[in-house]
Amino acid sequence: MSDSLQNPANSALVLFSGGQDSATCLAWALARFERVETVGFDYGQRHAVEMQARLDVRDGMARVLPQFSDRLGPDHVVDLTGYGKIAESALTSERAIELDARGLPTTFVPGRNLVFLTVAAALADRRGLDVLVGGMCETDFSGYPDCRRDTIDAMARALSLGLDKPVIIETPLMALTKADTWALAKELGGQPLVDLIVEASHTCYRGDREHRQAWGYGCGDCPACELRAIGYGEWVARP
Repeated sequence: MSDSLQNPANSALVLFSGGQDSATCLAWALARFERVETVGFDYGQRHAVEMQARLDVRDGMARVLPQFSDRLGPDHVVDLTGYGKIAESALTSERAIELDARGLPTTFVPGRNLVFLTVAAALADRRGLDVLVGGMCETDFSGYPDCRRDTIDAMARALSLGLDKPVIIETPLMALTKADTWALAKELGGQPLVDLIVEASHTCYRGDREHRQAWGYGCGDCPACELRAIGYGEWVARP
């Protein structure tokens, strides 16, 4: 969204779930900004492992990226459980993972990224943070409309109007495939960062931390695991 030459910034707030994408975005932000904070959202997701993964990945970042450890500031967790009850999905209640009448997966939480970005923008405003960083991607994703480039650009415009100041939303993964995201992690932090993402991050929609795959923990057959597995396989097969 931003041109760093036109919008010089030295601090960022990373929307941080503890998954592969947000972990890569956190490393990306640490390499670019002098001060980085993280924000997570408790929206009533069924699996508490996601919230634990956030802490494990954050703690590991200081170990695998020691040159940037002094840049990592506080973590914030926002209670959005009321919203989660309204925006019922297979991530917040016992529902089958399938396509709904609109052709959207039942794991889609209506307006989730819109709510997250609004809350994050308010927090960043009060914390004096210049840029929002999110792991949204329209290239290799589960079909969520609030991950698209047009949606993020529209949100940046709306938030800028609503806060009466420029709101910059960086989405470094927007045009990347999952294989590209693995490659970016390797570029940012070498094998130690890849290993951290494999071991500590969580993507599986079923909350499975029992089955260890080559690409990390997960059931192996939910849409999130399938995307992660395919991307990992494509990445390791590259020359």
